[in-house]
Amino acid sequence: MTNIAKISALASAPPDTSGVWDDLVQQDRVHRRVYTDDSIFAREMDNIFAATWVYLAHESEIPEPNDFKLSWIGLREVIVARDEGGVVHAFSNRCSHRGASVCREHQGNAADFTCPYHGWRFDNRGQLFGIPGKSAYGPKFKSRDMNLARPAQLGSYKGFVFATLNPDAPPLLQHLGNAARYLDAWIDHNGGPENLCLAGAHRFRLACNWKMVWDNAGDGYHVPFSHQSLLVMTNDRYGGGDMAYFADADRSRMSNNALDNGHTVIDQRPGMHGESAWRQQRPQPGREPYEEHVAATYGEQAQRVLDTTVGAGMSLNIFPNLALIGNQVQVVQPLAVAATGVHWYATRRRDADAEVNTMRLRTQEDFPVMGEMDDASNFEGCQRGLTNSPEDEWVDMSRHYETGKDLPAEEGIVRGPVTTDLHMRNYYAEWKRLMKVQPTLQVNNGRLA
Repeated sequence: MTNIAKISALASAPPDTSGVWDDLVQQDRVHRRVYTDDSIFAREMDNIFAATWVYLAHESEIPEPNDFKLSWIGLREVIVARDEGGVVHAFSNRCSHRGASVCREHQGNAADFTCPYHGWRFDNRGQLFGIPGKSAYGPKFKSRDMNLARPAQLGSYKGFVFATLNPDAPPLLQHLGNAARYLDAWIDHNGGPENLCLAGAHRFRLACNWKMVWDNAGDGYHVPFSHQSLLVMTNDRYGGGDMAYFADADRSRMSNNALDNGHTVIDQRPGMHGESAWRQQRPQPGREPYEEHVAATYGEQAQRVLDTTVGAGMSLNIFPNLALIGNQVQVVQPLAVAATGVHWYATRRRDADAEVNTMRLRTQEDFPVMGEMDDASNFEGCQRGLTNSPEDEWVDMSRHYETGKDLPAEEGIVRGPVTTDLHMRNYYAEWKRLMKVQPTLQVNNGRLA
């Protein structure tokens, strides 16, 4: 029996002793069952999504006291809330009584949450404070901590809120590693942490494994093929435009970069911002009067304002679920082995006027509407192929693996051509490392001070 044939019990497997994970994920290819096997997916929910830091929310989504939103740690649903003192908390959306959801709204403002099943009440720190008929419970019950479960660690980096159920996970800043410098650059492009605000979300449900989406997050190879209709239309109507610089990508100054802990970034700033990112954009409604407004309002700074209206020129991927694309925040939410939620959040700036934020939104509407449909079709097609053709076992990730063009760069970064499969190889190395261990997962039910 091959190692790959032994994976039926991987969801609860002990630390790796059989070489299964090394067989499934090799240096230049991945076995199809990584995308199709339910037991592997179940293990991912613990080893990947619960045992490392995952993105939950941006603090601008809950700006006022008592604001809250729902989020997920893998399949675990959590509430992210700001209490009356302004402190951000995260706790399970699972009543400590029988397990019912205590919150059924995606976002809102509430000082407390009442379970609809038996009426137990919790404040917006997750603390239990009301039980109907409490006198029916005795001393043994009262000795237990019955507050809503909190993740082992909660952290925030310049407004981006992360959590992990692993008490032994390294500090958040260590987890971000050398990706933090790119995150800083992306935040600065959007006005700095004090000005960045997340706006509405464009939500998709796709019939594919979550890693189909993540594979593509750092793929600079697919652009002229997957998005050919968009690029041809742009060229025929306007003589070129955004993403046209991917036509001969390997000869460009753009790069694909492997960062710490499975993070990656496509740096397309040399192609997009080499001259003017604004002038390369496809026409948006209101473009001409907007340019006149910016020129009249910002004077010598007008070109800078125009160029910050469009994307930051990078696709930054914070493993395993946060991607920053253009000026947008993309969150990848696993739902099942062959089902994934993808949430695209628009952004605006507190320091910008209404005209600037309106044009930012027009620009951010461009790609999810005209480009994400191409990608979604490919993701679902790949999932069908891997599911329905089991004899054809392997997924390739060998582009530029043997060309010697992926080279060490500064601060521990490995840098290659923008079309390299370095992104997949890098995050799968981290995926495999995490899948091999048996992590300690922990929640806290005790009372807060």
